Amino acid sequence: MACSELTEDGLLGGRVRLLQPRQGLRAGHDAVLLAAAVPARPGERVLEAGCGSGAGFLCLLARVPGLSVLAVERDAGLAALARENAARNGFAAQVTVLEGDVADPALRRSLPRLQHAFANPPYWPAGTPPPHALRAGATHAEEVGLADWADFLAQGLAHRGSLTMVLPAARFADAVEALRDAGCGSLALLPLWPRAGQPAKRVLLAGRRGGRGPARILPGLVLHGPEEAADRVLREGAALVL
Repeated sequence: MACSELTEDGLLGGRVRLLQPRQGLRAGHDAVLLAAAVPARPGERVLEAGCGSGAGFLCLLARVPGLSVLAVERDAGLAALARENAARNGFAAQVTVLEGDVADPALRRSLPRLQHAFANPPYWPAGTPPPHALRAGATHAEEVGLADWADFLAQGLAHRGSLTMVLPAARFADAVEALRDAGCGSLALLPLWPRAGQPAKRVLLAGRRGGRGPARILPGLVLHGPEEAADRVLREGAALVL
């Protein structure tokens, strides 16, 4: 992509520098919150599906040192940008970005053994047509459902490995079914409230491969307000424990 088509933005209070397209889908709170919810430890291997320009895995690497990241992105331009962003942030040696599709059975079968997998599956709000340049991606998002994303993420997970998604609140029931069908249990749902007293627009949903514990709804997180918990996650890189 030409420099004029990109912006450079800061995440986690500037600890992560991110080049991303000026137009179209741009990384924001969702990527930061998703990365905060992945329970990775130093030395483990993690997978991000649909990584875009790399915001999610970069925020995770900024919080947890020594990870090995495998990222998959369908769009060739974004995959190249994710590689560049990894290098710009000093993580080139820890990150492999593949250009590929979660619906590709061969890619799914080739995944290595992983301890954690996460994604922000694409969606289009009802009644809002995507920008012209993203129409192909919109069609793909309609064809590839949450079950495909969950199957892909779970494919390489070790027993008790974690699978984490950030989703619109309206999709959580479908996502619960998709994770269970992919062999994940011990599910945990964390609502993300825009402000205190308002309905959640996003949720974080996590499960464990082969988990047998009960499903849980956790105390949610208020994103905008006097509470300091959200700032610790969004600006300081604190973890969200699901």
